[in-house]
Parts: sequence; C-alpha cells; structure tokens
Amino acid sequence: MIYTDALGQAHPADPGARIVSLVPSITELLCELGLAAQLVGRTGFCIHPADTVRAIAKVGGTKDVNLGKIRALAPTHVIANIDENEKPTADALAEFVPHVVVTHPLAPRDNLALARLMGGIFCTQEKAEAWCAAFEAEYAALQALRQAAPAPGQTVLYCIWQDPWMSISSDTYIARMLAEIGWRVPQLGGGRYPRFDWTPELLAQVDQVLLSSEPYRFTEAHVDALERQIGKPVQLVDGELLSWYGSRALQGLGYLRRLAQQ
Repeated sequence: MIYTDALGQAHPADPGARIVSLVPSITELLCELGLAAQLVGRTGFCIHPADTVRAIAKVGGTKDVNLGKIRALAPTHVIANIDENEKPTADALAEFVPHVVVTHPLAPRDNLALARLMGGIFCTQEKAEAWCAAFEAEYAALQALRQAAPAPGQTVLYCIWQDPWMSISSDTYIARMLAEIGWRVPQLGGGRYPRFDWTPELLAQVDQVLLSSEPYRFTEAHVDALERQIGKPVQLVDGELLSWYGSRALQGLGYLRRLAQQ
C-alpha cells in the first residue's frame, strides 16, 4: 500500500520504520498510535507525552535541526511540517533519509487524514481508525452544541506574542479552530502571523482578546494588565489545545465546547 503526503510524495507502508519527528504535535500522535519504540529522534519542543519522550534523543529545535545528529540516528523516515520546519532542512534531509514525510494540516478535520497517513505508513491502521472514530464523535458533539444553542459570531484578537505584539490571520489552523464556534479574527495586514498596534480602529472591531499560553507564555497577570489598558474583555486560552493538531486536537474540540459555553 502506498500513502501520499502533503507534497504528493509516495511512501510505502513500513512496519519496521525508524522515525525522527520534527513536529511536536505529531510526535505525540505517533506515541498514541503505539509507535514510541520506533521513534529514534525528536525536537526539544516535542514534550508530550513527557514520560515517553524523555527517552528519545533530541535533534535540535523545529527550525534549528541538527542534521549531523539525525544522520547518526540513521532514520528511515523523518516527519516534517510545512509551517514548522524550514524547506532547506527538508531538502537536506532528503539527501540521506529515504522518506521525508511532509505534513500540512490546515483545519480541524484534516486531522483525520493526518492520523490515517501516519497509521498507514507505519502500519498501525487499527489504532488510527479508533482515534478517527473518537475525533468524529467529539466533532459531532461540538456541532450538536452549536445547533442546540446557536450564538452570535464574534471577532476575537488572538495574541501569540508581545514586544512586538503578534496575532494570527484567518489563513491559519488556529483561526479555523476558532471558526468552529463562530469566532473570527480581524484582518491585520499581510502575513499569517501579523504584527499589530493597539489602535482605536482595531479595538472597535474586537469583541474580546485571547492571550495564548504559547508560544509566548501569557499569564493571568498579563490578562489583568491588558484588560485595564484596553477596556475590552481578555481571557487566557490554552495554546496547545487550539494550535496543536494530532492527538491534542481531540482534546481541543472539547475545549472549544467549553469556550462556546462560557
């Protein structure tokens, strides 16, 4: 059986694969699919599940990958992502790794294809299908909530950084997660993660501000200070549950339900 990645590259099934994952959320998914023993390398940002990944060798970060360490691990497969990893890195890896599997989930339901791609290539289809069934059930519960208690849409400013302040565009996985509960993000100019200033014009568009717990570590202290500064509702949200695809996306759907019910 042949499986196709986000770039259209073909990968045959390989039950004996040696895997390096350069994508934190997919590292977690691979562990959930029972593949931890075949993971020979991961980034320093691959932190879940903590007890499992502790024993897996680190190969740098998502952007500053150590090619020498990966070469020494002799993987058959490296898992990369279009947003999280650099193309020159993937090109360099392709020179000595038989399969560089490129992923690019853009919306919540893309997690189904992602799980099936990983389950297919690495021959854990049954576990992948079980995960997909759980995802479909959670997604149906979210849709049922929205139909039973429809709420007016609102514009939310989702902040991922300060100094400079940065947000997200509508062309991001996070924005598409928020759209599942009718929340939209303002257009802030070019780029998927635009910088912005707290102008009266921007604040006039915004119903509430969301401070993400990652990549910047916003806290409740930031929430209190910003709320006093801008005079708009501000809340701290779990960045992993809104931005990580793979395993955490299943929890993310439940988290969206709780946000919608607030």
